[in-house]
Amino acid sequence: MTYDLSQLGWDDFFASSFAPLDRTDTRPGRVLRADRGVCTVLDAGGVTRATLAGSVLLSAARDPALLPCAGDWVVVRHWPDRRTTVECVLPRRTTLIRRTADKDSSGQVLAANMDTVAVVEPMLPAPDDARVERLLALAWESGAQPVLVLSKGDTAPDPAGIARQLARLAPDVPVLPVSVPRGDGLDRLRELAGPGRTLALLGRSGAGKSTLVNALAGTAVMPVQEIRRADGKGRHTTAYRRLVPVPGGGAVLDTPGIRGVGLLDTAAGLDHAFADIAELAAHCRFGDCRHGAEPGCAVAAALHDGTLSPRRLERWRKLHQEVEVESARRSVRLAGAAERRRRRPG
Repeated sequence: MTYDLSQLGWDDFFASSFAPLDRTDTRPGRVLRADRGVCTVLDAGGVTRATLAGSVLLSAARDPALLPCAGDWVVVRHWPDRRTTVECVLPRRTTLIRRTADKDSSGQVLAANMDTVAVVEPMLPAPDDARVERLLALAWESGAQPVLVLSKGDTAPDPAGIARQLARLAPDVPVLPVSVPRGDGLDRLRELAGPGRTLALLGRSGAGKSTLVNALAGTAVMPVQEIRRADGKGRHTTAYRRLVPVPGGGAVLDTPGIRGVGLLDTAAGLDHAFADIAELAAHCRFGDCRHGAEPGCAVAAALHDGTLSPRRLERWRKLHQEVEVESARRSVRLAGAAERRRRRPG
């Protein structure tokens, strides 16, 4: 029995990268789950566990973002002694990456090669505007198409009203109220995880991501737990990233609940997430306008006439400042690493 990898998104883009590495003992495969030094990979022959080759570990020592992660396409080598190794990570089409908690401003890859990133925000308790904006910036920066999924629609008296309210925070992003018990919105999600497509889910713990995965997979593949109705909080139910093939082709990628999301070099993502402010800024009289007391400031005019919320502008300023600081830190780190390599003997 062979598995049709095109159902998981294998196409000419990845095939061209694999061609120079195509040998009798190698195959392309997609990472379902990555653990320390070991990956669960689905290739044409089925699911296998593969250890990381030395070349992969060496690359990851220089840049941890090069480690395989869920959603990656990799080159798998099958050895005569029945060992299986991941020899190479093929170039990624899209990458969902966040800043780690360290002071070096390094990045952690959450998922790779997804077509759509669903920012999942529950309707209970009330959605958090700041979190939605931050996650949307991260989703835009990945290169995939974002969608805002408002989960647990059966807990809200007016899901459509909440969707209209949050649509103002998500320019050019589809907003989809979803209720698994009622089946609301699931057909659209199935389209986003259809044959050859990958849907990644991003959101806090208790947002209902694992419940959505199970609904799309048609079976309980991810554990779920009850949350407190008072505040919507609960324990993490997913502690790892996992790509789950869905019936009929396609896949959904579940990620652990995120308490804090650090942004890393996401200026372009912020421009997309705050497209309304970016559009206003483009009409300011001065190109270096700080959107304060400068004459001809279109942003200040929008604040004055009420078309722009002061709180949204404040959140935009805060996120831009965060990205500027982290970009500067990362530049210092990269320059230091380059200097150490230059001084290295030999």
